[in-house]
Amino acid sequence: MQPIKAFIAGFFATLAFHQTVLGLLHLANPSVPAPFNLAATAPFGVPAFVSLAFWGGLWGIVLWALIRKNTGAVHWIKALVIGAIGPSAVALFVVMPIKGMGMAAGWDPKIMLGALILNGAWGIGVAMLMRLMQKD
Repeated sequence: MQPIKAFIAGFFATLAFHQTVLGLLHLANPSVPAPFNLAATAPFGVPAFVSLAFWGGLWGIVLWALIRKNTGAVHWIKALVIGAIGPSAVALFVVMPIKGMGMAAGWDPKIMLGALILNGAWGIGVAMLMRLMQKD
């Protein structure tokens, strides 16, 4: 049951935390992509933000497995740090090159920092949603 809850937390943390922070970054700098990208993604043609939320759900399972036994400040710090580094590293060093965007988007510090910020917010969101779902 915990992996299902972690998937749900990761999915909704992507929508509520990751995409909200992306929206704030977009408002501050319109060159940052807008949230909730509706462009169809291969192979199923779902909107990009739905695909991103699905992957956020899978990452939620991983993140929760790594932080679930921690309490207090350690729990939240690990959620932030692991959430920021894990998905960002895969996106920057695996996904971007596969998509022909170059490793770490050509080592662009703005994109690298943006990934850490977005995914750190997502990690906090996963931890928060998991705590809420554990309440009886």
